[in-house]
Amino acid sequence: MINPSAPGWIDKYFLMQKTVPQTVFSNPDAYYLKIRETGFIYGHIISFETNTAIETKGWVQNEKPKVALLNTLYTLYQLTLGNEDTENFINQAFDFYNQMNPQGFNLLKKVLPTNSSSLNLEKLIHERVQTNIDIISKNFSHIVTNALLFVDVLAFRHYLLEGHIPEKYLKKMEEAVISLVSLALKTKSQKSNYDDLLIKLFEASVRYSKFSKVSVQNLEELHLDYFGSVLEKYYLIDMAGMALWSDGKIENEEVYFLHKLAELLAVPDPFVSNSIESTDAFITKHKNEIPYFNYSNPVKHFYDQTTQSVITLITRNKNRLYKEIVQSKELMVLLAASTTRDLDPSEKKKIKKQVLDICKSVPSLTIFLLPGGSLLLPILIKFIPKMLPSAFNENLED
Repeated sequence: MINPSAPGWIDKYFLMQKTVPQTVFSNPDAYYLKIRETGFIYGHIISFETNTAIETKGWVQNEKPKVALLNTLYTLYQLTLGNEDTENFINQAFDFYNQMNPQGFNLLKKVLPTNSSSLNLEKLIHERVQTNIDIISKNFSHIVTNALLFVDVLAFRHYLLEGHIPEKYLKKMEEAVISLVSLALKTKSQKSNYDDLLIKLFEASVRYSKFSKVSVQNLEELHLDYFGSVLEKYYLIDMAGMALWSDGKIENEEVYFLHKLAELLAVPDPFVSNSIESTDAFITKHKNEIPYFNYSNPVKHFYDQTTQSVITLITRNKNRLYKEIVQSKELMVLLAASTTRDLDPSEKKKIKKQVLDICKSVPSLTIFLLPGGSLLLPILIKFIPKMLPSAFNENLED
């Protein structure tokens, strides 16, 4: 099993995939349709298009996007260059992200030059899929800001073909997507809460442009002839279709808008019909799992997300955490006392201090030492008794 939060997961990913013959996509159409099925296009990954299945049970929120991004970049590398050299791919992807390096997102500072290329790439991918720098604001906002992650893939294709990313390409692609979403929403006769959520989603996703500065009045103003790849064209149509989605209903004006967009992009009409059907099927099936549909109760979402993250961390570090806890006699006594009475403020303070000390000794738990991480401690302490012997849960009768 791969642990995307521990060093070495990229090497393990390629080791797993080498156990079976690799399938290289024969054309961009097949590649794009398969990637769309995984949810990567929509910013909600449900699977990976790999020859060897990857178990994701127990993964936390930002781990699926890490592996999905690596996998999508590698399959594009195979499609574009007809090459399966994983070492060369890692070096190319590493150089690509160093070249992207947008203002205020200095990836170079995150990389230690003494690390291997795969470990360096792990750090870059980790930074790339982060929704916010601060763990608390990231979870509290709960807006998945990886909706535009496919823009990385499109830029990587240019890098592989030309050796560099075209000037202002990332900014132009983002602005095109945002403009299309805005224009698509204007065609809807009935507005819904989904429309507001989608705006928030894309507003939180932009990295290279200003959401508020995008103002176009019609499709002709977008200068879509700049985008020549079918992957770019398909993606723009799907993003517009995603904006028009509304419980499976699409009006004539909305259909016309998508077909007009396809005409400007020189994309055949059948793709538009396929896009409408695929988007409706995906969102309808996974609506309850997609975070931005749960925006109505951000406090509950914050608690659910952080609780699941803590449970995963405890499960992965159960043995080490248990060993550290039983060696702390005072902590054991206080935890035992908490099962029979309310602790006073000084005792609660001691528990907090000793649990933080334990977190220092387990690398994966240093998340609790970050600014705001102490707010997660009550959740950690709540689940500690569940990993201790049953005697502890019975008020230490033995």
